[in-house]
Amino acid sequence: MTDNQAPLTFENDPMVPAELRNGIWVTSLDKLYNWGRKRSMWPMMFGLACCAIEMIATASSRYDLARFGMELLRPSPRQSDLMIVAGTVTKKMVPQIVRLYNQMPEPKYVLSMGACATGGGPFKEGYNVVSGIDKFIPVDVYVLGCPPTPQALLHGIIKLHEKIEKQSVREVAWYKKDQGEAIPVPILGPDLIDPRRAVEIKQHAVAKPETEQPAEQPA
Repeated sequence: MTDNQAPLTFENDPMVPAELRNGIWVTSLDKLYNWGRKRSMWPMMFGLACCAIEMIATASSRYDLARFGMELLRPSPRQSDLMIVAGTVTKKMVPQIVRLYNQMPEPKYVLSMGACATGGGPFKEGYNVVSGIDKFIPVDVYVLGCPPTPQALLHGIIKLHEKIEKQSVREVAWYKKDQGEAIPVPILGPDLIDPRRAVEIKQHAVAKPETEQPAEQPA
């Protein structure tokens, strides 16, 4: 049975006893697996700036995250399925965000909430603000706004559920060989340094003094 087909019932099947006809369903493993994951997704209790206040409001009784099975915001990344990056991402915080992301078990998802987390927002030209968290960790859903309303965050969560429903256990990255490597934590120095580019940066630093000409001294 393919993922696009509706579940089969046995209401009129003479081979199935009448008392069991409404209790037997046939579906695919992907549909059952994805249904269980999307209905028990636990967000991380993690916020950065004003968008986090809207995220907290979304968890209140007025908007009722419990209907999605997401009312438990976990204080530990090892118990979380969803990281909601809510607020301004500074260069000082990026190493901590990447470290928390690496500690989350697979399958894990990232939702970028608000203009600051997505592209820097009104602080984009700031010397200490990162222009998008997707430069460091993979993002599944972007929620626009400054800050987004709780309704916008709920819409983003529903879009994430739709993405999960389309996944297959045969194709997802976390079941493939050599796909579970952690993202190197950036090093905070004069600027953010990617450890994967350490050799390139070192070679550039060594070659730079040879190419620069000394400034002429005034007479």
